[in-house]
Amino acid sequence: MKILVTGSAGFIGFHLTRRLLMDGAEVVGLDNLNDYYSVALKEARLAELGVRNVPTGKTAFVKSDLFPNFEFVRMDLQDREVLPKLFGQYEFDCVVNLAAQGGVRFSTENPFAFIDSNLVGFANLLECCRHHHVRHFVYASSSSVYGGNTKTPFSEEDRVDAPVSLYAATKKADELMASAYSKLYDMACTGLRFFTVYGPWGRPDMAPMLFADAILNGKEIKVFNQGDLYRDFTYVDDVVEGVCRVMRSLPQPQTDGRRHKIYNIGCSQPVKLMDFIGVMESALGREAKKVFLPMQPGDVYQTYADTTALEKDFGYKPQIGVEEGIRRFAEWRMRQSDLFAKMK
Repeated sequence: MKILVTGSAGFIGFHLTRRLLMDGAEVVGLDNLNDYYSVALKEARLAELGVRNVPTGKTAFVKSDLFPNFEFVRMDLQDREVLPKLFGQYEFDCVVNLAAQGGVRFSTENPFAFIDSNLVGFANLLECCRHHHVRHFVYASSSSVYGGNTKTPFSEEDRVDAPVSLYAATKKADELMASAYSKLYDMACTGLRFFTVYGPWGRPDMAPMLFADAILNGKEIKVFNQGDLYRDFTYVDDVVEGVCRVMRSLPQPQTDGRRHKIYNIGCSQPVKLMDFIGVMESALGREAKKVFLPMQPGDVYQTYADTTALEKDFGYKPQIGVEEGIRRFAEWRMRQSDLFAKMK
């Protein structure tokens, strides 16, 4: 199977790419290596995949020196001229789109970054998949589409027409575009609403990495809503397992003929933020200096996934609890002093 993974230098994209390569798949990884967060971290992830010294500029191709079945492409999804050529060069069986501009709070200050990446780039991918007859298009959505929903756990059947951030609105728009393409062009599309994912090589702007960095360096951590927040923390290996299972199975036609399905992918066991911090403190062997702050615009009180559909259709059930996951994350973080020095 020949697979395109977009966002392959990103957190989940890196882990998925490595898993697919270990399983023997032929993978092309795509990423524009933007500087939303440390490029040094993205380059370190790629080095783990055997990709080094990626040339600067808009487009570059680099073969892995560890995996003969992997090639990395530096490319921007918004490039309507170059992206179709990539699809013409390879005959992808499956495309997994994990490339997106993330950050709920960042979207309030930089809206066009989200429009360009999450809408324009997503539409370009759909067009390429349509014209090159890609068998299965799997894409990342987000739990943020549930907005301020107070009913828990969040179900795929819940209404998601009241987003509280632009980021959430773009993710819902992606779901609608994929559904329309499935209906119009008989495309098989599966959307995955990720909940809070954590683990080694995570994003530095996400709470686990922010907390670990602050605790290890004796800095203060910001605890929003006085720590009274609940998140469905899901270890990255569990998420990757779910994605791999979904990739291998095409969605069945719905009553109107469209082959489009959406699943929650989470741990389904919400953890209070203060409890999460406590586990992190224990794993790192240090106490956090906490600064308690009010709820931030765009944040929601609780995210909690109903994963019944994913479990029923694919036998998916997360295996790694918070204590074990944080232990693995903390051990990795404490081995990465050189990397984090480069990221300063």
